[in-house]
Amino acid sequence: MKRRAFLGLAAKAAAAGAASTVFAAPNIIIAQRNIRWQMATSWPTSLDTIYGGAQIFAERVAALTGGRFQITPEPAGKLSKGTDILDVVQQGAVPIGHTASYYYVGKSPITAFGTALPFGMTLRQQNAWLYEGGGLQLLQEVYRKKFGVIQFPAGNTGAQMGGWFRKEIKSVDDLKGLKMRIPGLGGEVMTRLGVTAQNLPRGEIFQALQTGTVDAAEWVGPYDDEKLGFFKVAKFYYYPGWWEPAPTLEVEVNIREWERLPKEYQEAIKSAAVEANMGMMARYDARNAAALKKLLDAGVQLRQYPKSVIDAAKKVADEIYAEFSSKDADFKRIFTEWKKFRDETGRWFGLNEYAMEGYLFGNM
Repeated sequence: MKRRAFLGLAAKAAAAGAASTVFAAPNIIIAQRNIRWQMATSWPTSLDTIYGGAQIFAERVAALTGGRFQITPEPAGKLSKGTDILDVVQQGAVPIGHTASYYYVGKSPITAFGTALPFGMTLRQQNAWLYEGGGLQLLQEVYRKKFGVIQFPAGNTGAQMGGWFRKEIKSVDDLKGLKMRIPGLGGEVMTRLGVTAQNLPRGEIFQALQTGTVDAAEWVGPYDDEKLGFFKVAKFYYYPGWWEPAPTLEVEVNIREWERLPKEYQEAIKSAAVEANMGMMARYDARNAAALKKLLDAGVQLRQYPKSVIDAAKKVADEIYAEFSSKDADFKRIFTEWKKFRDETGRWFGLNEYAMEGYLFGNM
């Protein structure tokens, strides 16, 4: 009996060991798999906030995978032009990129939703729509279908400034005939207001302003703009950037490369993107005030867009949305959900948040 009991226990142990070999071994192989990717970005290394978003993302992916999944961000121009990131990721020339989706509205107007629409949402509204309002799911469905890419929010600059001008803007008529660096649907609005809009990469903006190739240009806000030296060649600094109330930057991954990744690495990308989304905004918020003071000390003249200009821009933006909705079923489907969410949350923010912030900042 003792011998039979012993043999029975041995058989059970052997079976358990076999099961462990079948089920545990693949997990061990996956956990030990090393992957190295290069990431194309739209940014120069000198902009430690926006390029820093790509760095935060890559560092967190490495940390979450014990260093087994390494992603190396590369500055604009090394792997691709800064405004071609979606193209090279779609083609599979690089597996992953970090960019602003609205650079690609020429490919499809739905890409604007991934960054910002004129007169769109604030930072908190944008994140609420993407993470809790179904926005990210809608965009991922369309990105997969149209571009063979999956994307995740991975940075935000907050409300941007309204650009640098070589002359004052006092009315809509003052915009007519100007050449301005401005991408996305904001550029389309400006075009209909008489501006010649251009989507220049960051590295070409200063020289274009300096030589008069453009009369105005927008980038982000005080911290980046001071670094880029725009105040040296254009003294009028306008606000607010009504075309970018809270632009999201995003990580884009080629869908075939994404589907080859172990589940654990996919989850690392998702988590790292959220951290980059929060981290970039915190950096801008911490640094913009001091940078604005430096600009003012250097003689920069702040100007608020006249209400007549903003009203005219809002009217044109609404016309553009109606046109896109009549021609593009994907745009219409997303815009319907986006506008409903914006309007509903806007009533809440306009009540409580607006009153609180208006009191706090109005008394400083």
